[in-house]
Amino acid sequence: MKFVDEATIDVVAGSGGNGCASFRREKFIPFGGPDGGDGGRGGSVFAVGDRNLNTLIDFRYARRHEARNGENGRGSDQYGAAADDIVLRMPMGTIISDAETGDVIAELLVPGEKVQIAKGGDGGFGNLHFKSSTNRAPRQKTSGWPGESRKLRLELRVLADVGLLGMPNAGKSTLIAAISNAKPKIADYPFTTLHPNLGVVRVGPEKSFVVADVPGLIEGAAEGAGLGHYFLRHLQRTHLLLHIVDLAPFDDAVDPVAQARAIVAELKKYDPKLHAKPRWLVLNKLDMVPEEERQRRVSEFVRRFRWKGPVFEISALTRAGCEGLVRAVYEHVAKLRNVTPEDPDPRFEAVSDGTAT
Repeated sequence: MKFVDEATIDVVAGSGGNGCASFRREKFIPFGGPDGGDGGRGGSVFAVGDRNLNTLIDFRYARRHEARNGENGRGSDQYGAAADDIVLRMPMGTIISDAETGDVIAELLVPGEKVQIAKGGDGGFGNLHFKSSTNRAPRQKTSGWPGESRKLRLELRVLADVGLLGMPNAGKSTLIAAISNAKPKIADYPFTTLHPNLGVVRVGPEKSFVVADVPGLIEGAAEGAGLGHYFLRHLQRTHLLLHIVDLAPFDDAVDPVAQARAIVAELKKYDPKLHAKPRWLVLNKLDMVPEEERQRRVSEFVRRFRWKGPVFEISALTRAGCEGLVRAVYEHVAKLRNVTPEDPDPRFEAVSDGTAT
């Protein structure tokens, strides 16, 4: 299924029904009085978070969502029926904003959370509402109020605990396939990943976290080069970033340190808050490095990159070192999940590990 994480839709709430001006007319009752009922309320449009959805593709093709109008009031004290509301089911992490003003209306972060995005109009008053001791035969009535009409922009940011960051072909898809239940496309050419992949990593009974793999970044991504800049927004909700580095590139002229620095620079240009997230270094493809050279190459990379934070040496293909990485990540994520509501959001906590830029 095609992955869609942006869509623009039109939502139109129903207008309220008109009030009725009517008088009771029955045999032997010459002065029955007013009996015009109110109009019914127009249908509203709601958005609700659904954890079973993971893309906005439904809204790419169904762009207009219009609720029905309320019924008009009738005589004999009959009020018009209210119209049914429309409920639009959207994936968790969807940001709903006004397409014209850019104002954020809602963010769907809780399963089942229901948010009104267009309010239906109230029904008009019938002449039954205007009778009094001095106005016994009112002919006034009011029309129904129009419903809200909006053009909305939907933006999906996936909800994940950990995000994988790196150059194309660094082994991110291989890693997420090795440690989780995700089945991404894996091939020996760059830009194999064309859309974000989510995987659930299970450490033990009732112990798990979610990993997001996005298309690889290249230099100039912040200005629109490559594919990764389209999906960097999906890393903004994560607790931790894993910077995957290929220590055994096919081309000997490629410098892994220069590539790693380019990734960090693009991250900073795209969003300083994303750059400030906690970030760990994961040196991948060590199975392709001769065993006697591994420690020297790792030490040389860390020295040149001037990295002072956590470093993990793994091979996603053979899964060597992956178990230790998974347990360390889970312990880090579990600590952040136990923070109190009064504490600042740990996902935007500034990194203090001397990250090279």
